[in-house]
Amino acid sequence: MAWRQLFLISCLSAVVLLSTEKRLKLQADELWREHHEEQRSEFENFVEEQNDEHEERSREAIEQWRQWHNDGLYPSYLYNRHHI
Repeated sequence: MAWRQLFLISCLSAVVLLSTEKRLKLQADELWREHHEEQRSEFENFVEEQNDEHEERSREAIEQWRQWHNDGLYPSYLYNRHHI
């Protein structure tokens, strides 16, 4: 009779140990997922900022080129004088 109780207790202990181990594994997986999600989000924000800065520099360069070559007019009247 005592050995049955001991066997039952050892089985229950094993079940509790396995469920605890599984819970810890799930918790570790969740932490890993959150960490990588945060890293991905930070990288996406970085890339978006880089693209915005690049677009702004390009827009400024194009605007400067237009002001220099066209004096603000598009197309420049100098290039459209076919008969003078």
